[in-house]
Amino acid sequence: MSTWIPPAILLDANPLLDFWRNFQLVAHGDSFLEISIGILVPAALLALFARRQRPHVRTALILYALGIILMTISAIPSTLEMPNATKALQAAGFLLVGCAFVKLASIIIFDVVLCFTPLSPPQVLRDLIVAAGYMGAGLWLLAHYNLSLSGLVATGAVMTGVIVFSLQDSLSNILGGLVLQIDDSLQVGDWVKIDQTAGKVKEITWRHVAIESRNWDTIIIPNSVLIKSQVLIQGQRAGQPLQTRRWVWFNVDFRVPPTEVIRVVSDALNTEPVEGAACDPPANVVLMEFKESYCSYAARYWLTDLAKDDPTDSLVRSRIYFALQRAGIPLSVPAVTAFVESHDLERAKLHHEHEIAQRLSALDLAKVELFREMNDAERLHLAERLRFTPFMKGELMTRQGAQAHWLYILTKGSGEVFISTDTGNHKTVAIVHAGDFFGEMSLLTGEPRSASLKALEDSECYRLDREAFNDILHGRPEIASYLSQLLARRKVEIEAIRQDLDAEARAAMLKGQQKSMFEKIQKLFGISSSTTKVMQ
Repeated sequence: MSTWIPPAILLDANPLLDFWRNFQLVAHGDSFLEISIGILVPAALLALFARRQRPHVRTALILYALGIILMTISAIPSTLEMPNATKALQAAGFLLVGCAFVKLASIIIFDVVLCFTPLSPPQVLRDLIVAAGYMGAGLWLLAHYNLSLSGLVATGAVMTGVIVFSLQDSLSNILGGLVLQIDDSLQVGDWVKIDQTAGKVKEITWRHVAIESRNWDTIIIPNSVLIKSQVLIQGQRAGQPLQTRRWVWFNVDFRVPPTEVIRVVSDALNTEPVEGAACDPPANVVLMEFKESYCSYAARYWLTDLAKDDPTDSLVRSRIYFALQRAGIPLSVPAVTAFVESHDLERAKLHHEHEIAQRLSALDLAKVELFREMNDAERLHLAERLRFTPFMKGELMTRQGAQAHWLYILTKGSGEVFISTDTGNHKTVAIVHAGDFFGEMSLLTGEPRSASLKALEDSECYRLDREAFNDILHGRPEIASYLSQLLARRKVEIEAIRQDLDAEARAAMLKGQQKSMFEKIQKLFGISSSTTKVMQ
């Protein structure tokens, strides 16, 4: 291996020409030109077509520029008169240029070439390869200048022992980070639970793993601690969407049959999906335990957005509460609670009259189109049969195609009436508000629900069943004629939207539907055929 010989100092009448000749000698002429082209051309292409990598390209160009500056200084004639200084500047310049070349090569390989392949090496492995490239450039430089490696190796062995002993914790963290990156067991974006720490992995470095909790706190866990701990990765299943099961507990008095509780809550959770809960698998309800005076239940659902665990649990609890309220199923109270209240016939009568008066005041049945042809006694009869049924925002009040024998009168809130077309699309029919009613078609004709209705906000309704109409229609059959006209008009409104009918087609359908509705009411309630004269 040849020894390094400082270039001769060339003097000429032209100082610039002298400097250029000296620089060529320092930079090894054509070899340095080829290296420069190999750096500048790829850097220009990356800057144009790989904009995300511009900061890294800029770093490589800075290294190259510093190398050029050092070699330029070494080519100044006054510097060439000091061989040791020239040699040091020349070596440092070549080392910086070599590092720039390695930096650009790493960008091309890892950020361009591998983007077109399924390979995605971890950041730690990439850093190791780049570090090996820098070391290779340094070793080449040592070999080029014929420097002995034996002294460096002997001294390095002693220094390595001292460094390993004093930095064993740091080395353990570095090795732990390398293991985590290579075996791919933990990735940025995973939701994890480590002992009492739970959150989302935001960063995996040489020294630590950063976890962001749901409270937006960042927890730093050293890699040496992490690889010795049991790590729960939430919601991770091969080939399946990211979702984890949540448990929502509630208690109901043991006197209510468990099958009824499970049915009511399951229907409420699955009829219309809760925001943030998966449709598949569906939510389910299980009886978990018998307590002193109540049964303990758990509603289990699959959370799709792991950052919104408590808010989604709250929505599920609200859905359970409203469902139990509609079904008349009370949540349990502690066994030690005692209620003392005197009950007598007079008090019960006054309470009943007060409740009926409140219903009549809240509903104002005389203004509800469906009951407009009824007298006060008939409306009072209906008010006594009403049942309070609240709904929370987002719940389905009625579902298209369902069989039901009651209608709802909306007293608070609003809802969207929509139909599902044959193509699977949803079309909005109307928006109902306080004072409107819905479900009358199924109540009076026995037909399945023709449309669905979803609560747009927390709403309160009263439910009226078919038996309440039975006595009224038998007492005054002529009311059936008015009801059939009302039902026919609503039926045509829905069909006109579904089939996109014009005015002429609507009029023809209305006439046929009115007669059809009257016959269905007559048949369902067993009204005498003589009442058809009223309709005519």
